[in-house]
Amino acid sequence: MSDHEHHHEHDHPHVPITNGDEPVAARVRALEELLVERDVITRDDVRKRIDWLVSRSPADGARLVARAWVDPQFKQRLLENARAAALELGLDPGPSPVVIALENTETVHHMVVCTLCSCYPRALLGPPPDWYKSLPYRSRAVSDPRGVLAEFGVGLDNDVKLRIVDSTADVRYLVIPRRPAGTDAFTEEELAAIVTRDSMIGVAEPLAPQVAA
Repeated sequence: MSDHEHHHEHDHPHVPITNGDEPVAARVRALEELLVERDVITRDDVRKRIDWLVSRSPADGARLVARAWVDPQFKQRLLENARAAALELGLDPGPSPVVIALENTETVHHMVVCTLCSCYPRALLGPPPDWYKSLPYRSRAVSDPRGVLAEFGVGLDNDVKLRIVDSTADVRYLVIPRRPAGTDAFTEEELAAIVTRDSMIGVAEPLAPQVAA
């Protein structure tokens, strides 16, 4: 795996966002009208798909990560075949043919981007954040990934290898972040609660455990 893999077909204050959604939305509406008119899809199909999309959340991905943290054998299965591992927990991995889980370690850090559009494991992480879809993130994640991570509050030592992986329509990625120190006594449910969406994209660390005063 190279440092910058390209297999192709972003609400954070430090990543500039341009508002270019209006023309895209207009094209989507025109395409929907055309497909409905030609009986390729129905409006009910569109409604059901939208309902499915908005019902997704990062909770399912967090369950995968938490199970991987407590069960080394499951983690190995997740790394070998993330779709099958998700189904093992009764989770919907989505329509993408391939879902790949990548583990962050002391020596390797993974960061996910879609340089062409906004391909993303929606079934496991919910709708992508606006910054993930923005041109600044999509370009800077490749040209200045350490700078982007620093703006998100993630500082990597120089000896940590940073791997940028490029999502496509056929291949989606899920990052297994490093388990925070001080969580040895956490239950699987408590672990899932500290796993954030951004940590599963690779631009953040899981929430640090709360220390009682």
